[in-house]
Amino acid sequence: MALFQHLDLCRWLYNRLLEELDKAKVEGRKLSWKDTQSLILKLKTEKPELKLVYSKVLQMVNYQLWSNIKALSALRKNGRKVGKLRFKGKWFKTLNYNQSGFRLEGEKLVLSKIGPVSIKLHRPIEGKIKGLFVKHEQSSKWFAVFQCENKTVPLSKVDKAVGLDVGVTYFLSDSDGRQVENPKFYDCSLERLRKAHKVLSRKKKGSRNRAKARVNLARAYEQVVNKRDDFLHKLSKFYVNNYDVITVEDLNITSMVRNRNIAGRILDASWSKFLQMLSYKAENAGRMLMKVNPRGTSKEYKHGELDRDYNASLNILERGLAGLGQPFEPVEIKPLLVEIPASVIVEAGSPHPPG
Repeated sequence: MALFQHLDLCRWLYNRLLEELDKAKVEGRKLSWKDTQSLILKLKTEKPELKLVYSKVLQMVNYQLWSNIKALSALRKNGRKVGKLRFKGKWFKTLNYNQSGFRLEGEKLVLSKIGPVSIKLHRPIEGKIKGLFVKHEQSSKWFAVFQCENKTVPLSKVDKAVGLDVGVTYFLSDSDGRQVENPKFYDCSLERLRKAHKVLSRKKKGSRNRAKARVNLARAYEQVVNKRDDFLHKLSKFYVNNYDVITVEDLNITSMVRNRNIAGRILDASWSKFLQMLSYKAENAGRMLMKVNPRGTSKEYKHGELDRDYNASLNILERGLAGLGQPFEPVEIKPLLVEIPASVIVEAGSPHPPG
């Protein structure tokens, strides 16, 4: 299949360029992004098959290499211990078509030097298409991810603010008295994952049955991620749709996961991804996301004998409004909360909050 061939050639190019960078470092030479970009032309003589791949896709391999180098450098500057950049093994999953080399023709995606590929659009494409990623996942599925430029359309104001306190027992508690159940997607899928791992371990290395077992395991993990992302998208969209100002704690999640007692639960909850979704959805909708100092929010009992997490969400809201120079005036504070099962999280765009 041409797609697999192109992926393998891009993997070879990535490793070859990285090899040249390592060699130059040993010899005391410095290579720039432009140097490795120019090297691609020479490598087409060394490996003529590279001519089969669209030129801009090859250029984006070089871009990916230098992006990875930049990311490692940033981690080192922040005091993180990181090794050197590794060579890509058998797995290289993305073809990057930047601005050109592709077009849509009905239910076909036409890729330069590959030809038409049947696709199934899960929703209409909105905005001007600027680029395309063709991805091959470990579950053996292929995806075409379009990069589109959309005009931001702010939502109508609702004159409401909310404080959110994320947690482990409950995924979050908000200042309007809701507590959303922690869905614990990984824990709920643990038995299936263990069985898939066990089946894989019993298959002979290099056999077709082992390859099938590996795909089944990858699909089991993929299902966990899809369920979690669906939950996070719906929940973040709900708060963006229904509040002008959303206040959250500015958490150092990287440090928090060093606590082995709660690391697994924090990672399963995906607080970081949820806050990231809140951030870009709020920006696109013309809403404001405020991050406040998390220190002491769960210990300051300013609002009577209330649930600890509920009290924290009120403190978070109060700090956020103070940062905006606005008074904290909750309409009503009740000790009884509305508990919302993860299974009934409302669809994005619901006009009324649950409970």
